[in-house]
Amino acid sequence: MVAIELAGELCHGDRKSGRPTGNRQINCVTLKFPRVPARVSEALVLRTYPLQEADLVVSFLTRDQGKLRGVAKRARRPKNAFGAGLERLSYVRMAYFQRETRELVSLDGCELIRSQFGLASDYWAGVALDYFAEVTEQMLPAAEPNEKFFRLLLAVLDYLRTAAGNGAWRAVAYFSLWAVRLSGWLPELHVCLSCGSLLDDPEADAPERAFFSRDRAGLICGHCRKTLGGSNRELSAGSRAIAAEMLRTPVAQLSGPAWNQATAADLRRFLVEQIESHVERRLITAPLLENP
Repeated sequence: MVAIELAGELCHGDRKSGRPTGNRQINCVTLKFPRVPARVSEALVLRTYPLQEADLVVSFLTRDQGKLRGVAKRARRPKNAFGAGLERLSYVRMAYFQRETRELVSLDGCELIRSQFGLASDYWAGVALDYFAEVTEQMLPAAEPNEKFFRLLLAVLDYLRTAAGNGAWRAVAYFSLWAVRLSGWLPELHVCLSCGSLLDDPEADAPERAFFSRDRAGLICGHCRKTLGGSNRELSAGSRAIAAEMLRTPVAQLSGPAWNQATAADLRRFLVEQIESHVERRLITAPLLENP
């Protein structure tokens, strides 16, 4: 308070006369306070877009504020306040300013917590990262907190870094299933959408065959498939069992041998169609997962 009063006296002088007080000179003292960002959030970087010559628009998912977009000034210059923190799915502490009247926040800098550089040499892990980022970008509404989705991404990223062999396939299936469920779009996997019969009746000799198509929200039994017609693909009983285990078990604790591209491929296709149906667009990265 003393410094503030002294600064005011030096700047304004004697309030009554308007002249400097005593022998003091009229030197206006400016008090400079450090620039403190309005908010700092844990975040995962989803995507960046070039803006003007040196700036970037950054889409990122925060733990407490949901999905946001912001402008990173001078981020494309060699020396900037962001370093490698704006790489795809980098886990960072993002500092930013947010105003209610503006759609884009202003990014002040970021502290890198964990990068995904270690996965760059694995082609399928790289495709999986692109898929995670695209699905998150398309599925989540802006500025709606969703900590469960944030923790889902952290879980599959941690699993990818530690998984041996073809861990990408298990991570993609797990992420897709839980992304659809957390969004409220997952249909019942053990009941026919049309007639309501059980697909996995414990009293039956064998599980009922189940089929799906892009124009239906759930599964139908073999009898309804004949009645309704149309183009349908089968979701095997084995893949339905895998989905049931995934819904109750963390990804790192799933049972069974190492996966390959063919493992639960029908489950992946079923979940991708659910996502595309609700976001009303085709995913760019989904076909890459099915390439041999």
